[in-house]
Amino acid sequence: MKDGGGAIAKGGTGPARGDETARPAGTRRMFVRDLVLPCSIGVHRHERDAPQTIRINLDLAVEDDDVLDDDDLANVVSYEDVVEGVRAVVGHGHVNLIETLAERIAERCLEDPRVPWARVRVEKLDVLPNVRSAGIEIERWARKV
Repeated sequence: MKDGGGAIAKGGTGPARGDETARPAGTRRMFVRDLVLPCSIGVHRHERDAPQTIRINLDLAVEDDDVLDDDDLANVVSYEDVVEGVRAVVGHGHVNLIETLAERIAERCLEDPRVPWARVRVEKLDVLPNVRSAGIEIERWARKV
């Protein structure tokens, strides 16, 4: 458990006695499921000629900072802002590799200092016969400076 100086004391996980302000650090998980967008992606000529449909799924760890008591949107990572950021990345221009797109999306999500971890899945839909989707999933952690 945390003592008054922020150190972890043996024997528990709650605040030390007499220190009601200390709380264990925590995270929330934010997710975005099945965001479907047109995307200019691929290395083949036919992929460059017309946009493809992709599906994006995100899982983000969001650090709790005990500001939710006031029920204010400004104090949380907004999934609407996250989705708009993804739309901006996807709409930025042609990308050859789905891996590159996933990396760019992860970088965008990790720009918020409250997001230390992101899992990004990008799938091309209807890219191969008899296959619902093909794609990549990555996990990235924010670099601490």
